[in-house]
Amino acid sequence: MLVVISPAKRLDWDVRDVEVTQPDFQEDAVRLATTARNLSLGKLKDLMHLSDDLARLNRDRFQAFEAEPAANITRPAALAFAGDTYQGLEASSLDADELAWAQDHLRILSGLYGVLRPLDAIQPYRLEMGSKLKTRRGANLYEYWRDDLSKALNAQGAAVGSDVLINCASQEYFGAVAPKALKLDIITPQFMEDKGDGKGPKIVSFFAKKARGAMARFIIQNRLTDAEAIKDFEIGGYAYQPELSTPQKPVFLRDYPST
Repeated sequence: MLVVISPAKRLDWDVRDVEVTQPDFQEDAVRLATTARNLSLGKLKDLMHLSDDLARLNRDRFQAFEAEPAANITRPAALAFAGDTYQGLEASSLDADELAWAQDHLRILSGLYGVLRPLDAIQPYRLEMGSKLKTRRGANLYEYWRDDLSKALNAQGAAVGSDVLINCASQEYFGAVAPKALKLDIITPQFMEDKGDGKGPKIVSFFAKKARGAMARFIIQNRLTDAEAIKDFEIGGYAYQPELSTPQKPVFLRDYPST
Protein backbone atom coordinates (compact mmCIF):
# COMPACT_ATOMS: atom_id res chain seq x y z
CA MET A 1 0.00 0.00 0.00
CA LEU A 2 0.94 3.64 -0.25
CA VAL A 3 0.67 6.15 2.59
CA VAL A 4 0.68 9.94 2.18
CA ILE A 5 1.42 12.65 4.73
CA SER A 6 1.66 16.43 4.69
CA PRO A 7 4.89 18.43 4.92
CA ALA A 8 5.68 20.76 7.82
CA LYS A 9 6.35 24.47 8.15
CA ARG A 10 9.16 23.87 10.62
CA LEU A 11 12.43 22.44 9.33
CA ASP A 12 15.32 20.60 10.97
CA TRP A 13 18.44 21.11 8.89
CA ASP A 14 20.69 19.15 11.25
CA VAL A 15 19.96 15.60 10.09
CA ARG A 16 21.92 12.42 9.56
CA ASP A 17 23.87 11.90 6.36
CA VAL A 18 22.02 9.66 3.89
CA GLU A 19 22.07 9.34 0.13
CA VAL A 20 19.39 11.54 -1.41
CA THR A 21 17.32 11.37 -4.59
CA GLN A 22 16.04 14.10 -6.90
CA PRO A 23 12.36 15.06 -6.65
CA ASP A 24 10.25 14.00 -9.62
CA PHE A 25 8.80 17.51 -9.91
CA GLN A 26 12.06 19.42 -9.47
CA GLU A 27 11.41 21.56 -12.58
CA ASP A 28 8.00 22.54 -11.25
CA ALA A 29 9.54 23.46 -7.91
CA VAL A 30 11.98 25.75 -9.71
CA ARG A 31 9.13 27.40 -11.64
CA LEU A 32 7.09 27.97 -8.50
CA ALA A 33 10.08 29.25 -6.53
CA THR A 34 10.80 31.68 -9.36
CA THR A 35 7.21 32.91 -9.29
CA ALA A 36 7.36 33.40 -5.52
CA ARG A 37 10.78 35.07 -5.81
CA ASN A 38 9.27 37.76 -8.01
CA LEU A 39 6.70 38.76 -5.40
CA SER A 40 7.32 41.83 -3.27
CA LEU A 41 7.95 41.30 0.42
CA GLY A 42 4.50 42.65 1.20
CA LYS A 43 2.76 40.32 -1.27
CA LEU A 44 4.68 37.31 0.01
CA LYS A 45 3.71 38.25 3.56
CA ASP A 46 0.03 38.50 2.59
CA LEU A 47 0.15 35.32 0.49
CA MET A 48 1.13 33.12 3.42
CA HIS A 49 -0.04 35.30 6.32
CA LEU A 50 3.49 35.69 7.69
CA SER A 51 5.09 38.00 10.20
CA ASP A 52 7.66 40.48 8.89
CA ASP A 53 10.54 38.28 10.04
CA LEU A 54 9.12 35.11 8.48
CA ALA A 55 8.31 36.95 5.27
CA ARG A 56 11.93 38.09 4.98
CA LEU A 57 13.21 34.60 5.78
CA ASN A 58 11.09 33.00 3.07
CA ARG A 59 11.86 35.75 0.56
CA ASP A 60 15.53 34.98 1.11
CA ARG A 61 14.86 31.26 0.70
CA PHE A 62 13.11 31.75 -2.63
CA GLN A 63 15.84 34.08 -3.83
CA ALA A 64 18.48 31.46 -2.95
CA PHE A 65 16.54 28.58 -4.51
CA GLU A 66 18.62 26.82 -7.16
CA ALA A 67 17.64 24.70 -10.15
CA GLU A 68 20.56 22.33 -9.50
CA PRO A 69 21.39 22.74 -5.81
CA ALA A 70 24.67 21.63 -4.32
CA ALA A 71 24.44 18.75 -1.87
CA ASN A 72 25.33 20.92 1.12
CA ILE A 73 22.20 23.07 0.79
CA THR A 74 19.67 20.22 0.56
CA ARG A 75 18.32 17.68 3.02
CA PRO A 76 16.20 14.50 2.62
CA ALA A 77 12.56 15.51 2.92
CA ALA A 78 11.34 13.11 5.62
CA LEU A 79 14.31 14.00 7.81
CA ALA A 80 14.14 17.75 7.18
CA PHE A 81 10.48 18.36 8.05
CA ALA A 82 10.01 18.77 11.80
CA GLY A 83 6.35 19.46 12.56
CA ASP A 84 3.82 17.49 14.61
CA THR A 85 3.39 14.72 12.04
CA TYR A 86 7.14 14.20 11.96
CA GLN A 87 7.28 13.82 15.72
CA GLY A 88 5.09 10.77 15.18
CA LEU A 89 6.98 9.55 12.11
CA GLU A 90 10.40 9.86 13.78
CA ALA A 91 12.12 9.31 10.44
CA SER A 92 15.59 9.93 11.85
CA SER A 93 15.33 6.72 13.93
CA LEU A 94 14.28 4.51 11.00
CA ASP A 95 17.06 2.17 9.95
CA ALA A 96 18.40 1.89 6.38
CA ASP A 97 16.06 -0.97 5.42
CA GLU A 98 13.02 0.87 6.79
CA LEU A 99 13.96 4.04 4.92
CA ALA A 100 14.40 2.02 1.74
CA TRP A 101 10.89 0.55 2.15
CA ALA A 102 9.51 4.02 2.93
CA GLN A 103 11.12 5.36 -0.24
CA ASP A 104 8.75 3.13 -2.23
CA HIS A 105 5.65 3.35 -0.05
CA LEU A 106 5.58 6.78 1.64
CA ARG A 107 4.82 10.03 -0.17
CA ILE A 108 4.82 13.60 1.14
CA LEU A 109 2.47 16.04 -0.58
CA SER A 110 4.04 19.48 -1.07
CA GLY A 111 2.88 22.83 -2.33
CA LEU A 112 6.28 23.48 -3.91
CA TYR A 113 7.48 19.99 -4.90
CA GLY A 114 4.14 18.30 -5.60
CA VAL A 115 4.96 14.78 -4.41
CA LEU A 116 8.12 13.89 -2.51
CA ARG A 117 9.75 10.59 -1.61
CA PRO A 118 11.26 10.45 1.89
CA LEU A 119 14.84 10.76 0.62
CA ASP A 120 14.20 13.39 -2.05
CA ALA A 121 16.55 16.35 -1.66
CA ILE A 122 14.72 19.55 -0.76
CA GLN A 123 15.92 23.09 -0.29
CA PRO A 124 14.63 25.21 2.61
CA TYR A 125 11.17 26.52 1.76
CA ARG A 126 7.71 27.28 3.01
CA LEU A 127 4.76 27.24 0.62
CA GLU A 128 1.48 25.85 1.87
CA MET A 129 -0.74 24.02 -0.61
CA GLY A 130 -3.56 26.43 0.21
CA SER A 131 -1.53 29.45 -0.93
CA LYS A 132 -3.17 31.49 -3.68
CA LEU A 133 0.01 31.76 -5.73
CA LYS A 134 -0.97 32.77 -9.26
CA THR A 135 0.75 30.97 -12.12
CA ARG A 136 0.02 30.38 -15.81
CA ARG A 137 -1.89 27.28 -14.75
CA GLY A 138 -4.32 29.09 -12.48
CA ALA A 139 -5.03 31.23 -9.45
CA ASN A 140 -3.70 28.86 -6.80
CA LEU A 141 -1.62 25.75 -6.21
CA TYR A 142 -4.60 23.41 -6.47
CA GLU A 143 -5.06 24.60 -10.05
CA TYR A 144 -1.33 24.42 -10.69
CA TRP A 145 -0.99 20.77 -9.70
CA ARG A 146 -4.31 19.66 -11.24
CA ASP A 147 -4.10 15.92 -11.97
CA ASP A 148 -0.31 15.64 -11.57
CA LEU A 149 -0.41 14.44 -7.99
CA SER A 150 -3.03 11.77 -8.68
CA LYS A 151 -1.08 10.51 -11.69
CA ALA A 152 2.11 10.30 -9.64
CA LEU A 153 0.36 8.35 -6.88
CA ASN A 154 -1.30 6.04 -9.42
CA ALA A 155 2.06 5.32 -11.00
CA GLN A 156 3.70 4.50 -7.68
CA GLY A 157 0.76 2.36 -6.61
CA ALA A 158 1.19 0.37 -9.81
CA ALA A 159 4.95 0.15 -9.24
CA VAL A 160 4.52 -1.48 -5.82
CA GLY A 161 1.47 -3.51 -6.80
CA SER A 162 -0.98 -1.68 -4.55
CA ASP A 163 -4.48 -0.37 -5.18
CA VAL A 164 -4.84 1.15 -1.69
CA LEU A 165 -3.75 4.56 -0.43
CA ILE A 166 -3.72 5.33 3.31
CA ASN A 167 -4.36 9.05 3.58
CA CYS A 168 -2.57 10.48 6.61
CA ALA A 169 -2.34 13.96 5.09
CA SER A 170 -4.35 17.02 6.10
CA GLN A 171 -7.36 18.08 4.03
CA GLU A 172 -5.41 21.14 2.84
CA TYR A 173 -2.88 18.89 1.14
CA PHE A 174 -4.98 15.89 0.15
CA GLY A 175 -7.47 18.33 -1.37
CA ALA A 176 -4.90 18.87 -4.14
CA VAL A 177 -5.23 15.22 -5.19
CA ALA A 178 -7.88 15.02 -7.93
CA PRO A 179 -10.26 12.22 -6.83
CA LYS A 180 -11.54 11.49 -10.36
CA ALA A 181 -7.98 10.92 -11.57
CA LEU A 182 -6.96 8.76 -8.60
CA LYS A 183 -7.34 5.04 -9.23
CA LEU A 184 -6.44 3.96 -5.69
CA ASP A 185 -8.90 3.07 -2.94
CA ILE A 186 -8.59 5.84 -0.34
CA ILE A 187 -8.64 5.02 3.37
CA THR A 188 -8.41 7.98 5.77
CA PRO A 189 -7.77 7.03 9.42
CA GLN A 190 -9.43 9.26 12.02
CA PHE A 191 -7.66 9.81 15.34
CA MET A 192 -9.94 10.95 18.14
CA GLU A 193 -9.77 11.80 21.83
CA ASP A 194 -12.35 11.01 24.51
CA LYS A 195 -12.27 13.86 27.02
CA GLY A 196 -14.75 12.12 29.30
CA ASP A 197 -17.00 15.19 29.33
CA GLY A 198 -20.06 13.48 27.88
CA LYS A 199 -19.73 15.27 24.55
CA GLY A 200 -18.29 12.27 22.71
CA PRO A 201 -15.02 11.71 20.88
CA LYS A 202 -13.36 14.69 19.22
CA ILE A 203 -10.46 15.23 16.86
CA VAL A 204 -7.77 17.38 18.48
CA SER A 205 -5.52 18.72 15.73
CA PHE A 206 -2.16 18.52 17.52
CA PHE A 207 -2.67 14.92 18.64
CA ALA A 208 -4.21 13.86 15.32
CA LYS A 209 -1.22 15.19 13.35
CA LYS A 210 1.22 13.29 15.54
CA ALA A 211 -0.89 10.13 15.31
CA ARG A 212 -0.97 10.34 11.51
CA GLY A 213 2.84 10.36 11.51
CA ALA A 214 2.88 7.44 13.93
CA MET A 215 0.51 5.50 11.66
CA ALA A 216 2.86 6.07 8.72
CA ARG A 217 5.74 4.78 10.84
CA PHE A 218 3.66 1.75 11.90
CA ILE A 219 2.98 0.91 8.26
CA ILE A 220 6.66 1.31 7.35
CA GLN A 221 8.08 -0.71 10.21
CA ASN A 222 5.61 -3.54 9.72
CA ARG A 223 5.82 -3.47 5.91
CA LEU A 224 2.02 -3.49 5.73
CA THR A 225 0.39 -4.44 2.45
CA ASP A 226 -3.12 -5.28 3.71
CA ALA A 227 -5.30 -2.32 4.67
CA GLU A 228 -7.03 -4.43 7.33
CA ALA A 229 -3.72 -4.60 9.22
CA ILE A 230 -3.80 -0.90 10.12
CA LYS A 231 -6.58 -1.76 12.60
CA ASP A 232 -3.86 -3.23 14.83
CA PHE A 233 -2.42 0.27 15.37
CA GLU A 234 -2.23 0.94 19.14
CA ILE A 235 0.63 3.43 19.40
CA GLY A 236 0.09 6.27 21.86
CA GLY A 237 -2.86 4.54 23.50
CA TYR A 238 -5.14 4.54 20.44
CA ALA A 239 -7.37 1.58 19.67
CA TYR A 240 -9.50 0.79 16.64
CA GLN A 241 -13.22 1.39 17.20
CA PRO A 242 -15.31 -0.69 14.78
CA GLU A 243 -18.62 0.81 15.94
CA LEU A 244 -17.45 4.33 15.01
CA SER A 245 -15.74 3.34 11.78
CA THR A 246 -16.56 2.97 8.11
CA PRO A 247 -14.41 1.07 5.59
CA GLN A 248 -13.01 4.34 4.24
CA LYS A 249 -12.70 6.08 7.63
CA PRO A 250 -11.47 3.75 10.39
CA VAL A 251 -11.60 5.47 13.77
CA PHE A 252 -8.91 5.15 16.44
CA LEU A 253 -9.80 6.42 19.90
CA ARG A 254 -7.97 7.02 23.16
CA ASP A 255 -8.63 8.80 26.44
CA TYR A 256 -7.66 12.47 26.32
CA PRO A 257 -4.20 12.89 27.86
CA SER A 258 -4.29 14.45 31.32
CA THR A 259 -0.95 16.24 30.77
